[in-house]
Amino acid sequence: MKLICIGRNYTEHIKELENEKPTDTVVFLKPDTSILLKKQPFFIPDFSEDVHHEVEVLVKINRVGKHIDRKFAHKYYDEIGLGIDFTARDLQAQLKSKGLPWEKAKSFDGAAVIGKWIDKKSISDINSIEFSLKKNDKIVQNGNTSHMLWKIDELIEYVSKYFTLKIGDIIFTGTPAGVGRVIANDKLKGYLEDIEMFSITVK
Repeated sequence: MKLICIGRNYTEHIKELENEKPTDTVVFLKPDTSILLKKQPFFIPDFSEDVHHEVEVLVKINRVGKHIDRKFAHKYYDEIGLGIDFTARDLQAQLKSKGLPWEKAKSFDGAAVIGKWIDKKSISDINSIEFSLKKNDKIVQNGNTSHMLWKIDELIEYVSKYFTLKIGDIIFTGTPAGVGRVIANDKLKGYLEDIEMFSITVK
């Protein structure tokens, strides 16, 4: 099982971090050890003083595929979820300034929250899903998949050129604007449409 993450897929998020708009899809991986265990709090790692939340729509792959054509991509997933890509922003900035990979800032233990899954048939339009993140009962991120630079089926087509997709693999499809620092005792809740998908505490 692997976690395939998409960076810079929402224009407003690109602007808020003052990044350059990509001409090609930004992809990085997280190991399965980065998955936050169910009902466990998220512990801020001791190597960072600026960990940010990034809420994202997730897609779970249901069959093996390679070089998947976009028109067939919808057959490779039945479930949609919501999660968080935690990022040690201070460490990421250091690594980026040296032209180094981001893994230490993105792939540490507990850096991937995976919430509940829902049947995609219950969603009227995959390309127009409302989702949000509340921090201490206040909405801090609010997005819609219609604002993605690359939609879900496009991402499956693109990613499968480079990596064979296997059953259980999860694609993190990118985060909208509103990312921000978490501190101890923060309560984070994620919503897909009006469904609560996860609830975690920061320690």
